[in-house]
Amino acid sequence: MFQRIANGWELARQSWEVLKLDKELLLFPLMSGIACLIVLASFAIPLWSTQFIDVVLDEGQTIDQVLAYVVLFAFYFVNYFVIVFFNTALIACAIIRFRGGDPTVSDGLQAAFSRLPQIVAWALVSATVGVILRAIESYSDKVGQLVSALLGGAWSIATYFVVPVMVVEKAGPIDAFKRSFAVLRKSWGESLSANFGIGLITFLCSLVAIIPIVLGVMALAGGQTALGGICIACGVLALIVVSLISSALNAIVVGALYLYASDGEVPQQFDARSLSHAFVNK
Repeated sequence: MFQRIANGWELARQSWEVLKLDKELLLFPLMSGIACLIVLASFAIPLWSTQFIDVVLDEGQTIDQVLAYVVLFAFYFVNYFVIVFFNTALIACAIIRFRGGDPTVSDGLQAAFSRLPQIVAWALVSATVGVILRAIESYSDKVGQLVSALLGGAWSIATYFVVPVMVVEKAGPIDAFKRSFAVLRKSWGESLSANFGIGLITFLCSLVAIIPIVLGVMALAGGQTALGGICIACGVLALIVVSLISSALNAIVVGALYLYASDGEVPQQFDARSLSHAFVNK
């Protein structure tokens, strides 16, 4: 177990070396985050500014529930489309770097646009699963939430390699799911421990970033408005940077593991020993 965690940390470190070479990769999670906020606003503002919000939130009638799930499905679909689109662009750039190229933001966007049919199809599948999980969760407060959480976690794990499959193989949703699950069975240990390593680093950095926010709140409480505002702004900015780096590192690790699993190719900036230890011999 400790060896697996150590190997996962090593994969995370090697993904950091890739990110240092291509800092523009951070633009993809940034654009994704901004686009998701726009999607949220495009749904929330019209609902709140009209009486339709009462219909969506009213669970007393069947017709209201149907309308609520239709709106929820539409929101999930657009949101998943945005996330998968920019993840596709990021992983496409990472794979170009793995193979000795020098990727640009334009390269990533072109790769994502060339896979629009696959991205749309996967967004539809993801939205459908999301609505089903939400329906299960609302069925019963405690039991529904537990079942939904377990199924949602299993779905996230099983679809871990879907995006790189779409990038490299241009596979449809069913084939991408099958290939993702097959690769995951080989790389179960480090696929998750690499995420654990990145997640732990992200958590620790987030704690550090929260410190100026806490100091800012204390300053505001003490009447120091300017100092408090500056501290809070710095803390929020630090949290955003940590989130962007974490998203980019996760995508790079996923792309590297998939590339090695699919054809045995060792990406540049990665160590063959670390990658080989990521796979379980059957």
